[in-house]
Amino acid sequence: MEANYRDMDERLWNYIDGTSEVAERSAIEQLIQTNAEWKAKYHELLDVNSLLQSSELEEPSLRFTKNVMEEIARLHIAPAAGSYINNRVIWGIGIFFITVILGFLVYGFGQIDWSSSDGKMPVDFGKIDYSKFFNNTYMNIFIMINVVLGLFLLDRYFANKRKKFREEI
Repeated sequence: MEANYRDMDERLWNYIDGTSEVAERSAIEQLIQTNAEWKAKYHELLDVNSLLQSSELEEPSLRFTKNVMEEIARLHIAPAAGSYINNRVIWGIGIFFITVILGFLVYGFGQIDWSSSDGKMPVDFGKIDYSKFFNNTYMNIFIMINVVLGLFLLDRYFANKRKKFREEI
């Protein structure tokens, strides 16, 4: 139903603008004369067209961008995130997660029975089929996202080094 209205609007606009073909123009004229809905929409679009042609659009002044930027400069701009985020909290969260990971590793290695292995590793890593893990679409997406994030981190690191280097000069 909405596609019909869009089609009707488009055809009527083409008729009003004079860009429709001769056969199309005669078909639209016939629809306007016989169909009340087409006639009402035609008069509505004619009113809109006359309003568009009679009104003059305002243009911003030549200094508009500069005026806006000067106004923004007068306002108080929020400080950088580094000035209001407590670094101790960030370090505390990082140390907590590192401690939890190390705890899991120590617990996992503690559960291994090292005496029954006769000096060998209790798990033969050569027999593990890694293709089950890395042949999965979700794992590939996860790895790609991590690579991209790692590149962003590396870029930020080098940008900060470059900035400090330029400040020293």
